[in-house]
Parts: sequence; structure tokens; C-alpha cells
Amino acid sequence: MTSLFQAEPPHTEPAIGVLLLNLGTPSAPTAAAVRPYLAEFLSDQRVVELPRWLWQLILRGIILPLRGRKSAHAYEKIWRPEGSPLQYHTQQLTDKLALALPRQQHTRILCAYAMTYARHQ
Repeated sequence: MTSLFQAEPPHTEPAIGVLLLNLGTPSAPTAAAVRPYLAEFLSDQRVVELPRWLWQLILRGIILPLRGRKSAHAYEKIWRPEGSPLQYHTQQLTDKLALALPRQQHTRILCAYAMTYARHQ
């Protein structure tokens, strides 16, 4: 079984972790990438509180076929050469925060970001 996480070497100094979170973004501005993103996001029962069986019929029968293409077109308008604007700006913010945080003697500060709904490689 392979791990999704890379092992870090053991550290003897204490560390502080800062994790920035956001909702997420599709991996590309295409209907093929937007549909799975919307399906995952809109299948979360904390987002839509209809009975699951009813909502899945509506989502998969109406919303995904229609909104996937429209949303992809909207994403195309704002997509950056670097990729998703949300991912790009979140990475920039994470990097700047890592540099701006005050360093304490003998303490490492680790900054990272995570997205609730996203598929990036």
C-alpha cells in the first residue's frame, strides 16, 4: 500500500504548523474536470440538505449535465497560465505567510494549504 504523504525525516526541534484552508477548485477549466468537482462539492450533505436519493437524481440528471459546461466556460474566462486562480493565489499567500511569520529560536514553522474539494497532482 502506497502512502499519499511523503515521509519527513525526524526532527528534534519543535514545530508550529499553519494550515490555510479553502473550498477548492476544479483541476482544469473544462467540463470534464468541472463535473467531478461539482459532483463532489454538491454531494456533500452539509452543502445541500435534501434527501440524498432525491438530490442525487436532480444533481446527476439536471445540474451536472447543464452546469458543468456553463461553469467550465466561466472558469475559462478567469483561468491563469499557472492554473486555477484560487490555487495560484492560495499558494502565493501560503508562501508569503511562511516568509512573514516571525521565526522563533529552535522552532520550525511549517505553512501549507489544503482544499476540501479538489483534485490536483
